[in-house]
Amino acid sequence: MATFKRSYPDNVQGDFFVDETCIDCDMCRQIAPSVFREASDHSFVYHQPDSDGEQLRAKMALVACPTGSIGTRSKSGLGAALAAFPEKVDGDVYFCGFASESSYGAASYLIRRPEGNVLVDSPRAAKQLVKRIGELGGVATMFMTHRDDVADHEKFHSHFACRRIIHRADAGGIAAEHFLEGYEPVEVDRHLTAIPVPGHTRGSVVLLYRRKYLFTGDHLAWSGERGELVAFRNVAWYSWRHQTESMKRLLDFDFEWVLPGHGRRGFQPAATMRRKLEQCIEWMNKVA
Repeated sequence: MATFKRSYPDNVQGDFFVDETCIDCDMCRQIAPSVFREASDHSFVYHQPDSDGEQLRAKMALVACPTGSIGTRSKSGLGAALAAFPEKVDGDVYFCGFASESSYGAASYLIRRPEGNVLVDSPRAAKQLVKRIGELGGVATMFMTHRDDVADHEKFHSHFACRRIIHRADAGGIAAEHFLEGYEPVEVDRHLTAIPVPGHTRGSVVLLYRRKYLFTGDHLAWSGERGELVAFRNVAWYSWRHQTESMKRLLDFDFEWVLPGHGRRGFQPAATMRRKLEQCIEWMNKVA
């Protein structure tokens, strides 16, 4: 729970504040960009919400924060913010919020399908979120893009009896029900294609849904400021060379949405995304 006595001095005066437990994960800045900004190594409140909409977004950032680093001096109610997740992104794809500290605040997503819902990476198993996901049909499958973002997978598996999918190279001690092997794309379910992309980790995998939504873990993200696809050289834990090569594999697939664990979501027509991907690969080859 955030403590005002430990709040950063760069918070603008008012109700909301960020304290020194912030890990600079970017979650609050994504959810409520009109309220939160980034300093050198943390987020802070640069504008106190002055409308009902901004109040709700700020409170959604508060409940989603993985470290409980956002607080309010008024201790006002959070009911609407708790009920706002999962939040619809597009079509039948939802953003779960409720990030986990163990995944460094990574985003996770819910796909609602008649064949059974899919949870992509694991959010924090907050009781409000688990209840809401249950109301939306529960979880039939949990797809884990890589070892960093598995968070509370055991709790979701226990509650929903969902099968878990992860690449064996990243499985560690996870007793998943389905292990991906090798590095060829594979259909894991109807409209769901798993594409192994070693680089960030040896067993990183992206998930393509309906040839439109690409869930990328920490492999690829969108930069809204630059209007381009980006990869992160400083977190290529396994191999930047392998990540560059595996990025080329995505040229075989159409997609319009990039939905990462870390980094920003982005949408562009498929032809534009392909061009942006080619530009990203060109840059990656230059910095190899």
